[in-house]
Amino acid sequence: MTVSEEVRVRERPRQPTSADVAALAGVSRTTVSFVINGRADVQIPPKTRRRVEDAARELDYHPHGPARQLAAGASLTIGLVMRQSAEQVAADMNLPNYLWGLAAAARAGGYRVLVEPLAPEDGTYAGLLRSRRADGLIVSGPRDDDDELAALVRDGFPIVIQGWRADLDVPSVDVDNRAGARGAVEHLLELGHRRIGCITNAPLQYTAAAERLSGYRDALTTAGIDFDPGLVVEGAFDAASGHVGMAGLLRNGGPSAVFVASDVVAIGAIRGLRDAGLRIPADVSIAAFDDIPIAAHVDPPLTTVHLPAGALGEAAGQLLVDRIAGRPVPARTLLPTELIVRDSTAVPRKSGGR
Repeated sequence: MTVSEEVRVRERPRQPTSADVAALAGVSRTTVSFVINGRADVQIPPKTRRRVEDAARELDYHPHGPARQLAAGASLTIGLVMRQSAEQVAADMNLPNYLWGLAAAARAGGYRVLVEPLAPEDGTYAGLLRSRRADGLIVSGPRDDDDELAALVRDGFPIVIQGWRADLDVPSVDVDNRAGARGAVEHLLELGHRRIGCITNAPLQYTAAAERLSGYRDALTTAGIDFDPGLVVEGAFDAASGHVGMAGLLRNGGPSAVFVASDVVAIGAIRGLRDAGLRIPADVSIAAFDDIPIAAHVDPPLTTVHLPAGALGEAAGQLLVDRIAGRPVPARTLLPTELIVRDSTAVPRKSGGR
């Protein structure tokens, strides 16, 4: 080492340690470790906790990440498991806002977020918890045939569902999919449409897809219109499925309006109508669900149900952090939706529909 290097080493400020925090706060290093690492299983008097926190701030002390994990006996990671393929996840234009909200809640609780896109046929995710690579999981897009999820809940692992499984005793957070879908279809009915089709956002094994279809049926029943299975086709998260679904509806006589339970799927449905030489909304009205960022900028701008993606992510993250800490959480959290009326819906071309 040269003389100049020795001088730089001597001049480099020493990083504060937990011993420095303990000395300033007048407590043991063990107490500092318990406070800094948020050990919920150890009772620390509030005054002592404040002294430690004040001392850490004064010294600008930050614990080493791996040491903090070891002291806490945890990974300090929460997992987001998305029950879709990587391609389907990439098509989710509300995902960035959702992740922003989730990461904010995780950081506030001292956690980082691991994202795992995993289609139902592509493997398992229970190992994330059983191997302690994650301290808890948010399972987004739960399916009613997901036995792995049921086993994790049964075994008492910290789980939060982004969606709903009525058969599982597990906290969940979601929007009211059924009410939101009902409101969109009621809007079409109020315009005068009576022959209204539906393209789901996903296969009906996904609980959100089943709930949105139920909302569609609720609105028809209230209006005294019989449910016609021939006017319902399943989407699969992406625009291509909307294009195929719309072609199927048009072969079945053609509705005057269609509720498409996803904006991304609706973009494909609009292309299907244009390929058939039909205009939106002059020939067929489209109402959708999600209000993705580009919904106001497609042609025509979409009438759609606004989904508060950032607030959903934050709520799910806070629920899971509270569950891991052993704090009480509500069984189900439902955030409100709002119908945003734009230019893709209008009165039917002929009285009583097409």
